[in-house]
Amino acid sequence: MRFLTSELLIKNGIIFDPINNVDGEKMDISIKDDKIVDKVSKGARVLDASGKIVMPGGVDIHSHIAGSKVNSGRILRPEDHEKDVEYKTKIKRSGVGHSIPSTFTTGYRYSTLGYTTVIEAAAPPLKARHTHEELNEIPILDKACYTLLGNNWFIMELLKENKLEECAAYVSWMLEATRGYAIKIVDPGGVEAWGWGNFITNLEDEVPNFSITPREIVVGLCKANKMLNLPHAIHVHTNNLGVPGNYQTTIETMDSVSNLYSGDKPIIHITHTQFTGFKGSSWLNLSSGAPEIADYVNKHKHVTLDLGQIAFGDTTTMTADGPFQFFLHKLSGNKWVNCDVEAETGSGIVPFTYRRSNYVNAIQWGIGLELALLVKDPWRIFMTTDHPNGAPFTKYPLVISWLVSKKAREKALAKINSSAKRRLDIPGMDREYTLSELAIITRAATAKALGLKNKGHLGIGADADVAIYDFNPSSMDPSKHYPKLKRAFGNAHYTIKGGKIISKKKEILDCVDGRTYWAKSRISKDLESSILENLKDMFEDSYTVRMSNYVIREDYLKIPEKIEVTAEV
Repeated sequence: MRFLTSELLIKNGIIFDPINNVDGEKMDISIKDDKIVDKVSKGARVLDASGKIVMPGGVDIHSHIAGSKVNSGRILRPEDHEKDVEYKTKIKRSGVGHSIPSTFTTGYRYSTLGYTTVIEAAAPPLKARHTHEELNEIPILDKACYTLLGNNWFIMELLKENKLEECAAYVSWMLEATRGYAIKIVDPGGVEAWGWGNFITNLEDEVPNFSITPREIVVGLCKANKMLNLPHAIHVHTNNLGVPGNYQTTIETMDSVSNLYSGDKPIIHITHTQFTGFKGSSWLNLSSGAPEIADYVNKHKHVTLDLGQIAFGDTTTMTADGPFQFFLHKLSGNKWVNCDVEAETGSGIVPFTYRRSNYVNAIQWGIGLELALLVKDPWRIFMTTDHPNGAPFTKYPLVISWLVSKKAREKALAKINSSAKRRLDIPGMDREYTLSELAIITRAATAKALGLKNKGHLGIGADADVAIYDFNPSSMDPSKHYPKLKRAFGNAHYTIKGGKIISKKKEILDCVDGRTYWAKSRISKDLESSILENLKDMFEDSYTVRMSNYVIREDYLKIPEKIEVTAEV
């Protein structure tokens, strides 16, 4: 029989589709072209998914996969690459991997895990062109990038003068100019302060030369985000990352915008919360602040979190939080790269090895898992490793095993620092994630939080992004058979992207181009004209590039996908 190549029928799969309230039902999924449909013709190609898990393609809400920072990390770490080589095939290009994979390898390896959408978590506006050049080169995945705005000179000036509408207009222009998707805030005011040799230690410290505090930056940008009706909440890396006692800063940051919540959708996302969940006054008495953070989240609906879970072993840390990276460089003695982006942000890169025997590292491992187990609503806490900061994304199957199986956690606990084990609550935690909850924290909830309505589910009209895993929950208990579950999620039986079969058992069968999403908020013409007039002078005063050279045209993106919304200003 000749197949109709645009049609595909996935038969008899065990479906986990939480957005559509499907929890382990045996069903068929019909695909035509690049969408899920009600039914297909008799000539459709058939994939037999009997005894296998079928989920929507994975959606990673926070990962570092492209841009100048990532590329600098690749240059810094040749030793990272020589031990992990991706060989050329008839379909694949050659490349290198481990903690900072090359662009094509990134797409291949995410897809073999069953992921089809990944967001680059931190794009400096001035260097966004490079970010998009690399996003264009990453195959298979749909992607987007968050635009760094938490230390932007123009934003701090506008917020200091309480020009909220002008600030919102500038954010709207900036997202269009950089083809960004959401507002990213890293160490608000702290990166700029460090440029002047100062440190921000709490939300009330003033940023040198700007007379504005981190609290005012977070609240102001949250208000701007609401005015613009952007699809995703402000995406916040809090102050004091990596500092003992910083769990209090995390709670204060979440609470700073609680009065802006109107009950429709979360308004702030706290990212890689493990790194900002430290309790204690020093490294000697460090403990987990996860119970306090989880208690706050369980009582307040305006916030979502992602884990930033660590996995023991070698990786590369990279973040726009330059002060923290300098501190980590001094603490570890490892090599270090730092960059300052004029008028906007900064970054740092330091190789790092997490060790089971290290007290602090063991506490960090426990904090991430405690957050996942203590936050009651899986729609508000998402699985990430803050790739590559906590671990490479290829460690996701290992993290999954810890979430679904207490037995897997006990095995890991037996190998960590004994003092850390005594200080963690995780030994007494019995909760085990169900497969439906796993689908929530890795695809359904992340897609919903991003406002990507065609992602994260298998309903009619959804993008035909599907992951099939060779694990039969009818005959195997994920808690008891976690090694098999780990293998299954590390080696998707099939990954389907846009209706095309991309991979089978780690073999790449096809290589397609993914889309790049960006957000456009329509503001009033008068407000747009006003901000554009002022911007020209601001660029002349503050930048080494002209405003006309700063803007990235939409056709610079290989396959652009604009998400358009209407602003309230």
